[in-house]
Parts: sequence; structure tokens; C-alpha cells
Amino acid sequence: MKIKNYFNLSLVLACVLAQPEKLFAQKETNAAPAKEEISLDALVAEALEKNPEINFYKAEIAAAKGERRTAGAFPNPELSGDIGRKRVSGGGLSAEGTAWSVSVQQPFEYPGRITLRKAIANRQIDLAEIGYAQFQAALVARVRTLGYGLGVAQQKAAAAEQVAQRGQELAEVIVQRDPAGITPLLETRIIEGSVIVAKRRAALATKDAQVALYELNQLRGAPLSAPIVVAASDLKFPEALSVETLIAIARTNNFEIRSREVELAQQGLKVDLTKNERWPTVTAGPFYSQEKAGDKERILGIGVSMPLPLWNRNAGNIEAAAARTQQAEAAFFVALRQVERDVREQASAYNAFVEQMSFWRTNTLDQLREAAELGDRHYRLGSLPVATYVELQDKFIEATEAILDTQLDAMESRQQLDLLTGKYVPVTESPRKESK
Repeated sequence: MKIKNYFNLSLVLACVLAQPEKLFAQKETNAAPAKEEISLDALVAEALEKNPEINFYKAEIAAAKGERRTAGAFPNPELSGDIGRKRVSGGGLSAEGTAWSVSVQQPFEYPGRITLRKAIANRQIDLAEIGYAQFQAALVARVRTLGYGLGVAQQKAAAAEQVAQRGQELAEVIVQRDPAGITPLLETRIIEGSVIVAKRRAALATKDAQVALYELNQLRGAPLSAPIVVAASDLKFPEALSVETLIAIARTNNFEIRSREVELAQQGLKVDLTKNERWPTVTAGPFYSQEKAGDKERILGIGVSMPLPLWNRNAGNIEAAAARTQQAEAAFFVALRQVERDVREQASAYNAFVEQMSFWRTNTLDQLREAAELGDRHYRLGSLPVATYVELQDKFIEATEAILDTQLDAMESRQQLDLLTGKYVPVTESPRKESK
């Protein structure tokens, strides 16, 4: 039997050595096609191009421009006319004929009113454009954070699954051995317990990856279940500027503060408009009338009409607009304080994460992975106790999660800082060099 098995094995080896290219070609043919990796910048570009919500903000700008055109238009002239029969009697004589008149009147608003309406409409366009820019910046920040978070979750799941696979294979090997006491049984149970914990961590990481995947696909306008493999990259986090510098930039560029400033200016214009509306609109235009009842009479002239501002001087609207201005001022100062607070929080968090990462080696994850594999080999050889083996595998997973989570937190804090300061300072992304 041994000779037959040896002959069969020799025959297989001979076939492989004789035609190795066919074996490799068959392997490549049966292999599943590799999923295409996509970088964070490519995800951002795709989201900016295909996100369906962007059309809402574009339409808002178009609507504001339409309102601006309406605000700058003059009122249409009014055409009026009447017709009837006229009868003149007296002195024993009577006459009857047609009487009619026609007039064209043009309303003339008080000077400056149309200019104020146009200025208010222009501020509305500014608000729409600021909202559009804010949405784009928020979309960029969210997509980059989700994309990197997806890659982090996938790496955490892969690390936990790798440890679980090693432990499961090792437990199967130990079970097949002849037990020489209670120690092998206890070691098997310890390893099986560590496998359960590792699989639990892999499942949680997979769940986080799926949540990030669904939201990311929603933002980039793709099918929710479309698979994404984020290209591995080493991120270089630049040092943040001083807090006072960031606050000064935010006071000028922050989208929320800019919106509040525009709203405050717009409300001031509305107060001026309500004061202007105290004065009536004058309507003037030519008219012509003709009467033919015996004698023929024609009248040509210019008519003027205007309401008398006796009972309503627009005082209520002026008071309401002034109160809205006070609200806009309060909202502006609240936004200033809130943005300053958020900048300080995010800058403090970002600096803490960057300081923590400064103590890491550039290839820390690779070294931890190699140590876990080395511990597995030495435990199989019997030169490593099971407690050290399990501790080594657990620390590999925990350290991997700590490193990746710290990088993800730093990424998110940096994106929030960029959003708060109204500027996009990208985190440098460079292709990761695979360790040999």
C-alpha cells in the first residue's frame, strides 16, 4: 500500500514538473476575479458627481435666481375701460348715444423699494450658494470618513478572522493527538474559547463594514449592496495649526457663520424695506373717453391715484422685522460661540491622536502580525505555553483595533476641523508599501 501511494505521488509530481505552466494556467482560470480597489479620492469624486441630493441644492440656487429676477421687475401696467349708453334730456330735447372710456395706468413704487427687494433676493442667492458649498464640504468629509472607516472595519475583520482560523486549525490538530493527561484538553478548551471571542470580533467588524458600505453607496448614488474594496494606503496626518489660528479662520470661512452673517444683513434690508413701504405706490397713466349723445364729446388726460396712509403706516411689519433682526443677531453670536467650541474640541482631539500616533513605528501592524504568526509556529513546536500563545493572539487583535481606531478618529477629527474652518485641507494619502 505504501509503495502504491508513493508511486501515485511520484506520478503527480512528475506531471507537475513536466507541465507546470498548465497547472498555473488552470489555477488562474479557476480563481475568482479580484475585486477592483478604489481610493478615497476616487470615492469622493464619484460622490460629488453622482450624489442625488446635490440636485436639491442646485435647484435651490436656480430658485433663488428666479426670485431675484422677479424682485427686479417693474409692476405690469393696468388696462381698464368701460362702455355704456348715455341719455341727455332737458328743454324738451333729448339725445341718446354711446359713452366709453379707456385708460392705461402704470404703478410707480416709492424710490428705492425695488433696489431693496433686489438686494434681499441677492442675499438669498448667497445663502443658497453657501448651502451648496457647505453640503459639498460635508459630503467630502463624510465620504472620506466612511471610506476610511470601511477599510478599517475590513482590516479589523480580516485580522480577527485570521486569528480565529489559526486557532480553529490548531484546536483540530490538538484533538487528533493522543491526550497524555488533562493539560492537552484544557489547552484545547482555552484555544476554542479564544476562537469564539475572535469570531465575535470579526462579526462585529463585519457589521460595521456593512453599515459603512450602505451609507457610502447611498452617498455616491450606487446600489446599496454594491461591494467596495478600499485601497490600502498610509495616511500622513499633518500637525494642526494653533487653536487661535483655526478659530480666526473659522470666523471668516465657516459656512454656518457666513450663513448667519448673510441672514443678518438680509434682515436689515427687510427692515429698510418695511420702512420704505410706509409710503404708498402712485399709479398714473393716460385715459381717453368719448360720449356721443347729441353732441360728441372727447376727453383726453392723465389720471393719478394713490392710497392715503392714514390708518396703516406699516408699523406692525416694521416692529416684526426689527424683532427678526434681533433674532438674527442672537443666532449669529450663538453660532460664533458654538463654532469656537467645536473648533477647540476637534483640535484638542486631533492633536491628542496625532501625538499618540507619533510614538508608533511605521510598520507596527506588520510586526504585530508577524509576531502572532511566529507565536503560532512556536506553539505548534511545543516551545511556547498556551497562555502566551492566547495572549499574543489577543494582543494582536486588540492592538490592531487600537491602531486602526486611532487613525479613524484622527481622520474624522481632521475632516471636522476642515469643515468647521470652511476649507479643505486633505490628509495626504500615499500607496501603502507591502512589507516583504
